[in-house]
Amino acid sequence: MRVIRAALSGPCDGPDQEGALALVSDLIWAHTPAVHGLEHLRAKAADDGVHVYLFLRAASEAAALTQARAILAGARAPLRAHGYRTTTEPHR
Repeated sequence: MRVIRAALSGPCDGPDQEGALALVSDLIWAHTPAVHGLEHLRAKAADDGVHVYLFLRAASEAAALTQARAILAGARAPLRAHGYRTTTEPHR
């Protein structure tokens, strides 16, 4: 299991912070095919938006990064529709 972190900018403060984190998680899950090896994800509030931790079934760190990029690319449009954008390249 490999863990990759990605940062998203967007709304994550206010009274419904838990709802915003659940929305981000749901959008990523809904747009990730099984082939990308996503086993679990965790979204946490950060000062600048949301940090997403992707727990991936991958043969290597390089493969995990490739899979994480594909996951974020697949969820890009729905995340943007809700005001979220990736701010950094996914990393370990």
